[in-house]
Amino acid sequence: MEHYRCTVCSYVYKPERGDWTHEIPANTPFKELPEDWKCPTCNQPKMAFNKETAGK
Repeated sequence: MEHYRCTVCSYVYKPERGDWTHEIPANTPFKELPEDWKCPTCNQPKMAFNKETAGK
């Protein structure tokens, strides 16, 4: 599954873990997160995230 990194705080959303702080279950792809989902670390919106590339 693809990981996405917050450009503000570097938090990485890992679909295989989900996001328990927002009650997002494991195996939820980033694109299926609610539109109002925010970074659990710095509260930035989804638009602040970039897809991780291999090797980073």
